[in-house]
Amino acid sequence: MAALSYARDVTIELLLASPLHRYEGRPSDGPLDATGPELPDHVDIRAHLGIVGDRYFGQRAHVTASVTIFAVESLDHIAHALGTGPLDPADTRRNIIVRGLPIDEMRGEEFSLDTGSGPVLFRVHRPANPCAWMDVALAPGAHQAMRGRGGMRCEPLTDGTLRLGPAIARVAHDPGIPPLF
Repeated sequence: MAALSYARDVTIELLLASPLHRYEGRPSDGPLDATGPELPDHVDIRAHLGIVGDRYFGQRAHVTASVTIFAVESLDHIAHALGTGPLDPADTRRNIIVRGLPIDEMRGEEFSLDTGSGPVLFRVHRPANPCAWMDVALAPGAHQAMRGRGGMRCEPLTDGTLRLGPAIARVAHDPGIPPLF
């Protein structure tokens, strides 16, 4: 593990824990209805398992990809590029929407997020590539605009709780890296 020497203030703007994969089948059919609340004010995370209550929790095929983390700045960029008004981050179906952390630039790195209950350590594995559903859920053209900006699939390495609001991200590299766009 690399030393997480640099800290930066970030904001967790949205948390999603859904027991159901709602974007299933043909996008033209529309998403499945939610079976219960999906946007909690906090989530419990378990090492190597994911977010408690989420559809990917404990799934062997998703061990290294159980948590998707997305930079809200990417959504701002997509809205600007497409000329839409603000887009709803929940429609991306990513688990953790964060402002201030260029997650798409962090492949292969480890980092932590701490919202006051102690740090939760993650390893960034691979991109969370967008799908055709983004053209239906966000806006026409969003699928293409989101390429390279879809967030990352991460593996939690420690247990912990994350809450909406201010957080501290600790990273191994200089947090002064350029913004996403």
